[in-house]
Amino acid sequence: MLRKTLTILIATAFALTVKAGPNTSGTARTLSAAEIAEKNVAARGGLQAWRAVETMTLEGKMGVGGNQRATLSVPVPGGRKAQNGLQGLRQRPVEEVQLPFVMDLARPHKSRVELQFKGQTAIQVYDGASGWKLRPFLNRLEVEPYTADEMKTSSKQAELDGPIVDYAAKGTRIELDGTEKVEDRDTYKLKLTLKSGDVTHVWVDAQTFLEAKMEGTPRRLDGTYHPVEVYYRDYRSVNGLEIPFVLETRVLPVSKNALGMRDTPVPPEKALIEKVVINPKFDAARFSKPAPVAAKAK
Repeated sequence: MLRKTLTILIATAFALTVKAGPNTSGTARTLSAAEIAEKNVAARGGLQAWRAVETMTLEGKMGVGGNQRATLSVPVPGGRKAQNGLQGLRQRPVEEVQLPFVMDLARPHKSRVELQFKGQTAIQVYDGASGWKLRPFLNRLEVEPYTADEMKTSSKQAELDGPIVDYAAKGTRIELDGTEKVEDRDTYKLKLTLKSGDVTHVWVDAQTFLEAKMEGTPRRLDGTYHPVEVYYRDYRSVNGLEIPFVLETRVLPVSKNALGMRDTPVPPEKALIEKVVINPKFDAARFSKPAPVAAKAK
């Protein structure tokens, strides 16, 4: 679960314009995709201000999630029968566990995430081309390279200013895919075709022009890939830039998993940002391969 949480956090978004599609709500005034993108960048602090951001640090706490997911009935050998006829149920904590984290970002596409868990520090580093991880909480004291899936996910992550800022320079094409309600607010749904050919969607609030929701990287659960959505809330001004201080990740259910069983709901996972630093100075080795735990002890 921690590995998935780290991946999600690093998680951490056009020239072509079209008219709104048939799913238009009719409440928000229809703008072109280029106009929406321009207003979004202006609302977030302006193009020149974001171009001046080379590094960023975010500190806070994130929920590891999964604690409230519907449980499966598990027979307990020798156990008493429950009132519902089942012998026993797997129990989970009621409250979501919040873990402290620090995430460093730098252009181009560099990231380092440190997550505190039971007095130990898990680390994930991506230098823009290669990735490594250190997971002492699993008693893995040596540095391990990213898996093929982790490399694929990291290589697709947006730059620290998100996918809309400077989209044309990034080789991204943007289209308006209609308007939709997101948490009872009108939003413009933008379709972004990245330089790689991958497609993602961003929902921009029709009044504030800040991102309300973004399509996340699908997550594999029970052998089946589930769609993921990331919600952005509690925007605050940091050095003139609008940054969301609450990120909520939702894993959407599917009709049936790979085992042919009915899917069970997955609770939302929240990342609560407590501090943001713009353009901190990093040592050159900050995004290098981390040292193993054994070496640190020496």
